[in-house]
Amino acid sequence: MGRRDLAVVTLLARLGLRAGEVARLKLDDVNWRAGEIVVVGKGPRLERLPLADDVGEAIVDYLREARPRVRCRALLLRSLAPLVGLSSAGVTAIVVRAGARAGLVPIGPHRLRHTAATEMLRTGASLADIGQVLRHRRLQSTAVYARVDRDRLKTLALAWPEVKS
Repeated sequence: MGRRDLAVVTLLARLGLRAGEVARLKLDDVNWRAGEIVVVGKGPRLERLPLADDVGEAIVDYLREARPRVRCRALLLRSLAPLVGLSSAGVTAIVVRAGARAGLVPIGPHRLRHTAATEMLRTGASLADIGQVLRHRRLQSTAVYARVDRDRLKTLALAWPEVKS
């Protein structure tokens, strides 16, 4: 379970996937040669995202060391019978348990989507780039996710001029 849970949390936190998107991933959605992952987003949209090294490593570790050998084509499986693909609720339960183990206030998978956006912003990605990764149609949607790093803004802000009496 630990390897599977790490793969789930890594997909959410690094690629900003939604819980349902993680749950719908199939083995064939990972294109190792091209270094990308196909995500079924909202509606019938298929999107290709680059497969970050740490995400790929977490998936490989789960597939090689922990995933049971079953006919099910879901990438991530339940840990108890029947061994079928995780549901959105299963993905949420994994995140809630991981957060509790880390001593965090209760968090859900959507918080990790915000984390991914904030981290991309912190490393210099534009809102347009972040919106592309999060698969938003409008830039306004992305702005909600990419929370402002106040400490970083302080270095850019001009000092307020003092008023002389």
